[in-house]
Amino acid sequence: MGYVCCVVIHSTADLPLSYLHSMDINSYSNPLGLQPIDFIPAVPQRLMDERNDKEISVVIAASEERLGGAIAAMNSIYHNTKSNVVFYIVTLNDTVDHLRLWLSNTALKNLRYRILDFDPRVLEGKVQVDPQKADPLKPLTFARFYLPSLVPHAEKAIYVDDDVVVQDDILELYNTPLKPGHAAAFSDDCDSTTNKVAVRGAGNQYNYIGFLDYKKETIRKLAMKANTCSFNPGVFVANLTEWKLQNITKQLEKWMTLNVAEELYSRTLAGSITTPPLLIVFYKQHSSIDPMWNVRHLGSSAGKRYSPQFVKAAKLLHWNGHFKPWGRTASYAEVWEKWYVPDPTGKFSLIRRHSEAYEAK
Repeated sequence: MGYVCCVVIHSTADLPLSYLHSMDINSYSNPLGLQPIDFIPAVPQRLMDERNDKEISVVIAASEERLGGAIAAMNSIYHNTKSNVVFYIVTLNDTVDHLRLWLSNTALKNLRYRILDFDPRVLEGKVQVDPQKADPLKPLTFARFYLPSLVPHAEKAIYVDDDVVVQDDILELYNTPLKPGHAAAFSDDCDSTTNKVAVRGAGNQYNYIGFLDYKKETIRKLAMKANTCSFNPGVFVANLTEWKLQNITKQLEKWMTLNVAEELYSRTLAGSITTPPLLIVFYKQHSSIDPMWNVRHLGSSAGKRYSPQFVKAAKLLHWNGHFKPWGRTASYAEVWEKWYVPDPTGKFSLIRRHSEAYEAK
């Protein structure tokens, strides 16, 4: 069967306790063996009554060193909607206790969520580890490839990176129309409002040639135009029924494995190593989200070009790039900080210009 992708270890999803304890996990119909292990009571009914019944599944990865980012993202989503959002928080085993304390001992205790323990062994043979690179492999960045395993009963899900905040109702993003046969909707790099405002002279950074090595025969055989506009995989809506029908996860794993053998990604890779396989699999086979639902580059110098009015109008702000809003130099970090909930354990602290650190109060 292969390795288990992840295990549900903490949940506020609305299932009776007796059902979870009596469930035969061997009959659980998940190809990567998702296993329910623990459960805590659901949100009080009076709170649920205020929110729409239909579940909106939101998947987010939460790594230890960026945990405050995931917290702020979830807080911003929760407070800008009346919809029944359930967060599927993908993390590694050594972060679980910290995350659980942060969620249960703060204003976030009414969130509905499941904590999923991601097993990095699922990536063996699919990711090239370069011992000469100082930046270690971050397995959670690949969680987005396994969406049907993370939310096995959902027909549709939203994936968001941990360096975002949402300023509008997530229901609008969830309702993004996907064309027939499309398994996902992304924000294209060339066409986005973001790039018209912020990015000039970017060269190949927003085309396929910026991510894939067109000198390799395997890439050339695909007959994908090198100047095709790339897209940003940090925020997207997925039709999971279509994803499973087309076996998208297996397709992505195929290209990951081929890259290990043939080094198909561009040596001057413009972005995350998760982007190239997505570009191949979704070439001219994806729908588009409203670009205001992924206003990005706030984590680079380009973010400084945004006007306060534009930032306020954005539905989702994305600090992709080197500078993160919990760090010292990101643009509009004060907008992000409104959604940050201080860590009750004191392990995670914000770094700010005029003080050594922002301590939890």
